[in-house]
Amino acid sequence: MNREHFRILIVDDEPEQIETLSFILNKQGYSVKTCSNAITALKELEFANFDLLITDYIMAEMNGIDLLLKVKKLFPETEVIIITGYGTIQDAVRAMQIGAFTYVIKGNPVEELLTEVDKLFSIKKLRRSSYLRESPFSEFMLETRNTEFREILRVAEKSAATNCPVLLLGESGVGKEIIARLIHQLSPRSSDIFMPINCHAIPESLLEAELFGYEKGAFTGAAEARIGKMEAAEGGTLFLDEIGELPLSAQSKLLRVLETKTIERIGSNRQISLDFRLICATNRHIEEEKAIGNFREDLFYRIGTITMTIPPLRNRKEDLRMLIDFFFQKTASEQKKGISLIEPEVYEFLESYSYPGNIRELKNLTERLCVLSENGIISNRDLPPGKKQEIVETREHPGLIEFRKNREAEYICEMLENCQHNITAAAKKLGISRRQLFNKIQEYNIN
Repeated sequence: MNREHFRILIVDDEPEQIETLSFILNKQGYSVKTCSNAITALKELEFANFDLLITDYIMAEMNGIDLLLKVKKLFPETEVIIITGYGTIQDAVRAMQIGAFTYVIKGNPVEELLTEVDKLFSIKKLRRSSYLRESPFSEFMLETRNTEFREILRVAEKSAATNCPVLLLGESGVGKEIIARLIHQLSPRSSDIFMPINCHAIPESLLEAELFGYEKGAFTGAAEARIGKMEAAEGGTLFLDEIGELPLSAQSKLLRVLETKTIERIGSNRQISLDFRLICATNRHIEEEKAIGNFREDLFYRIGTITMTIPPLRNRKEDLRMLIDFFFQKTASEQKKGISLIEPEVYEFLESYSYPGNIRELKNLTERLCVLSENGIISNRDLPPGKKQEIVETREHPGLIEFRKNREAEYICEMLENCQHNITAAAKKLGISRRQLFNKIQEYNIN
């Protein structure tokens, strides 16, 4: 994250103050936009994402505190710095209590404000880079322009500070384990073990032994005692992947473990106390599984205190180009291959494909193309023929979801034309917010 990518919105009804701050922050390399009142600022925040809002405390129509309250409610990822006079320091302190990053006294040397802005920039840069710096996160890029996925990251970061169970839902390949590792890494347990268990990969006959462990002689072949995965996760995070595959008998025993926070190894009556953070994941429709009796309702409520549904890649079209470039760079670096050219047809295919295998499939495709590349050129001829045919068939005979999206995009274009491309007026006629319309415009690449 460079300074030019750190976006700042300045709000002040004094033109000289705006001009001065804008000049200084631009000179430091930051991306700056200005407006003269709080109402305009809120409209700007609807239209685009800003990392920081710098606002004067005393303004006509709406003061800095009221603006802060609205920003924290509507745009929680935007940090706020209040500029205040000496007489309102008490109010500025109250602003920090309700969510402001800090306050700066008007008339003090401007270096004081620059120090606070640089501090916030460093914090955000560290937070974003930490997603990729740790080895578990180098697998997937967690930068996003997608509103839904951005909310997932926000909830993940908030939940990390607690010890409550988390349930991750979503299709295969969307990155549920990466989110689980992210929660662990941001939690107070980060220095302890992250223990992943794929419930689907363990045969039912061995499941209890794997989870709970066993004593020597507990069954034929138990030549020595062995601790189970739950016991091995002591102090850390236990990640039960594909928990929807657990048989009902194992679900009952897991529920008892969560209620008592103890286990008994197979062949022993001794209770062992446990302390671990539980994160579960499944690609099954858990509500349907509950309805037909395949998943215990009481267990669902025990493991799903915080439930997040990870969106599929086809719903994150605005992130595709960024993810494609990320995986090409990552794979080229790992394979020690230089890339000088990616043919336009390759981008066209990769941005049009539906990715039933989600991010995992995108990663595999970029790896294939890098392996087959010659002379630094990622070529269209190396695209999988079967997948290219799928694109052709989809274009000729789109599915119902694609048909609906096409019709929606056409209707939005028609409404924008009728409103002379006034987004606010078009949003009002469509019955949605300006921000929702702007997201639709981005999603459908409407010019």
